[in-house]
Amino acid sequence: MMNKAKILRLAKGFRGRAKNCVRIARERVEKSLQYAFRDRKTKKRDMRALWITRITAGSRHYGAKYSQLIHGLKQENIELNRKMLAELAANEPYSFKALVDQVRFMRGGSGSSSSQAAAAAAPK
Repeated sequence: MMNKAKILRLAKGFRGRAKNCVRIARERVEKSLQYAFRDRKTKKRDMRALWITRITAGSRHYGAKYSQLIHGLKQENIELNRKMLAELAANEPYSFKALVDQVRFMRGGSGSSSSQAAAAAAPK
């Protein structure tokens, strides 16, 4: 049970009577603390989904699938987490391309997606 001063301090910024009626403020503060607890967990889930989306976009740009990239990195013992991979994909495209090429080379594929596109477009 929180005292009146603490409840009103936590309710600062709420709208209407929720900021100055202790009974209503207590209910609103309790609910806000529930939301805060829940959303600290949701935030982690949302960020991981965002990183995966960015890695997927970057890897497809260079002709690799997300699952193949992650599997290849694990086989190569390249221990970069998804947060760092997403940063590389967004801000360091040449470094990210080097990782994709490393995975592709070790899996037996050709080294560059541009050479694959040129080979596919060349007349036979």
